Amino acid sequence: MAKKPAAAKTEDDVICNKMTGDGDIDFEIIELLFFAYRDFISDPDAILEKSGFGRAHHRVVHFVNRDPGMTVADLLDTLRITKQSLARVLKQLIDSGYIRQKEGPDDRRQRRLYPTQAGRELALALARPQSRRIAAALGEEAKRADVVRFLGGMRDKGDRE
Repeated sequence: MAKKPAAAKTEDDVICNKMTGDGDIDFEIIELLFFAYRDFISDPDAILEKSGFGRAHHRVVHFVNRDPGMTVADLLDTLRITKQSLARVLKQLIDSGYIRQKEGPDDRRQRRLYPTQAGRELALALARPQSRRIAAALGEEAKRADVVRFLGGMRDKGDRE
């Protein structure tokens, strides 16, 4: 008995079925990264919301605490944002007492950024739940170096240090 030819797929057949990528796209890992990021930032988001801050504030506080004395230009380069995007966020953090700005020792036009004690406390409060989440996900068996290598490999080549 001869096989009947498969019916041509209609547009409804295509759009109503889960997209698969035909094996060349790993949707499972993409989705896991989306969900992991959503949950990873949820605790800091809740803390920041109490102060009227958002994720941009979190990033600034994090990097200024990790590299005290960094210049505004360095921060712009790290975050890959415009001066205009940074200006409002940085002003709020300075006005709220989390970041201090000082002129550079050699160039008075240079602005260097330092955390205040309140800025350090905020950075730690934001990082603690994230660190706990990472530790819980790694468990006893996971190899931290493998995770670091994987996430480092996800970065653009020019950003890897």
